[in-house]
Amino acid sequence: MNAADDLQQYLTARRTAIDAALLAALPSPPSCPSAVADAMRFSIRAGGKRLRPILCLASAEAVGGDWRQAMPTACAIEFIHTYSLIHDDLPAMDNDTLRRGRPTLHVVAGEGMAILAGDGLLTEAFALLARMPATIDPAIVARKLRVSGVVAVAAGATGMVGGQALDLGGSSAMNADSLRVMHSKKTAALIRAAAVAGAIMGGAADAIVDRVDAAAADFGLAFQIVDDILDVEGHSAQLGKTAGKDAAAGKPTYPALYGVDAARTMAAECLERAERALTAAGLAQTRLMDIGRWIVNRSN
Repeated sequence: MNAADDLQQYLTARRTAIDAALLAALPSPPSCPSAVADAMRFSIRAGGKRLRPILCLASAEAVGGDWRQAMPTACAIEFIHTYSLIHDDLPAMDNDTLRRGRPTLHVVAGEGMAILAGDGLLTEAFALLARMPATIDPAIVARKLRVSGVVAVAAGATGMVGGQALDLGGSSAMNADSLRVMHSKKTAALIRAAAVAGAIMGGAADAIVDRVDAAAADFGLAFQIVDDILDVEGHSAQLGKTAGKDAAAGKPTYPALYGVDAARTMAAECLERAERALTAAGLAQTRLMDIGRWIVNRSN
């Protein structure tokens, strides 16, 4: 088996485990009204790359922890990511009708139920973080509290919500610096938090967590650059979402500002910086670095 096949086998196995854990963690009737439960499950069942939860598990594994102990954290992060997609697709935001190869939730269930499903997923994420894992071990409790803070900051007004606000507030006037700031919040913040949270739950020392954080920041930027390239070169059926929408809306992107070739070079440079950070932490020969390479070389 070559390295690419080996990585795909790993990603498939982790996605399968994550998908099962996500569905098990969702509330269901009678404790939760069936309408909102069904809406939440519709979006979770849509699948996707599961990049953020996989990064979380791979990070825990890379630092010597048990990835299974990080699974609740990974699920909480995917709940938050899915909520953000539901809300981003709303008519008041990006007004998109296709996500992960299926109609967006507001098309299927209506805007009101889509908003409630997103709210439910966000809140359930923190309920999950609060109760996982059930222990009175002071060290584990401290990790839980630290992870909750990391995820909350990444998802909140100084992170993902702030990035979306910048996008709504006049992205057409952005230059290269402001574009990078926006995506460091809107896209990279939760990717970064996923890797950091995994390292913390895996019991890594602070110095190692800092190196993982640095690498994940570059993974997040590379992810957005590649997304922008795929929006130019990809097709809706392959991407699972509407291709060319950014250009049609006049949104600034890395290919628009730099050109496609230069954008590819920027993504490669992100990968090089991330590898240096992980090498300094002794983590270059781990799945964490393999996932970084996959981020840059992916086709959807």
